[in-house]
Amino acid sequence: MESESTRQQKVSRQIQKDLAEIIRARGMAAYDGAMVTVSGVKITPDLALAKVYVSIFPSSKAEGVMRQLEDETSRLRGELGRRVAKQLRIVPELAFYLDDSLDYVEHIDELLKK
Repeated sequence: MESESTRQQKVSRQIQKDLAEIIRARGMAAYDGAMVTVSGVKITPDLALAKVYVSIFPSSKAEGVMRQLEDETSRLRGELGRRVAKQLRIVPELAFYLDDSLDYVEHIDELLKK
């Protein structure tokens, strides 16, 4: 896998920070009481697409929250655009992916307890 350029890394970090703030500002109530964390962002070399990885707790609400995030992608992208307008000429498209590494860690913990 090719390594990300410094620019890609900076843009990814900025988008992660801003999206986390946007989602946090909406509050847990907006996501059916689930805690939504932006765990990472990977951006394409042309900066046109940002893959946004989110972890959702409790994981039982993940499906509904992911659907909700997909439904409001354009609104989230618009809000992100207002925040990064000074740094980026184009605001990347957003694609949300579930980061289930927390579930994986939990599963490993359960296996180790046996």
